[in-house]
Amino acid sequence: MTNLSIAYILIVLGFVFLLLEVFLTTGGLLIVLAVVCDLVGVVMVFYFGDSFRGFITLAVVTLTMPLFAGFMFYIWPRTPMGRRLMLRRQKAAEDTIAAMPELSDLERMRGRIGKAVSPLRPSGVVEFDGKRIDSISEGFFVDADTWVKCIDVRAGKVLVRPIDEPRLSDLENADFT
Repeated sequence: MTNLSIAYILIVLGFVFLLLEVFLTTGGLLIVLAVVCDLVGVVMVFYFGDSFRGFITLAVVTLTMPLFAGFMFYIWPRTPMGRRLMLRRQKAAEDTIAAMPELSDLERMRGRIGKAVSPLRPSGVVEFDGKRIDSISEGFFVDADTWVKCIDVRAGKVLVRPIDEPRLSDLENADFT
């Protein structure tokens, strides 16, 4: 066996070590061995062969390594270790935040008028129909005891805007004491 054959065997062994790292997950030990084998193999080709063969080998290893790494990233989520470490997709739409029962109660607040219990700078507490709800203003500072209107519900937060004091005849089902 010639020295060039040993050099090419080391380079192939480096790629085998990289592939084994995907399945065995040794914490990077096989990656270090793979890099060392590839470097030693390329240096041996330069040392025992001519420079043209060394540059061709270096170019092939340099171009093949990213392709091989991409292939490894493609395979890794399908391995047993990869399946344990990857997040699973949600099975159904009812598991999403928008379908949570607590948030469906907040959706009914849209368009309602309430009164700020605490200062909103920009978040605070607003009372709607006798219920205290954490709210966020549109970026304005709102003083306590200011009338506000719910203009939107975003990601579980009630978005309010200050308004002038409403007439009680305009409010439906109002129970202010």
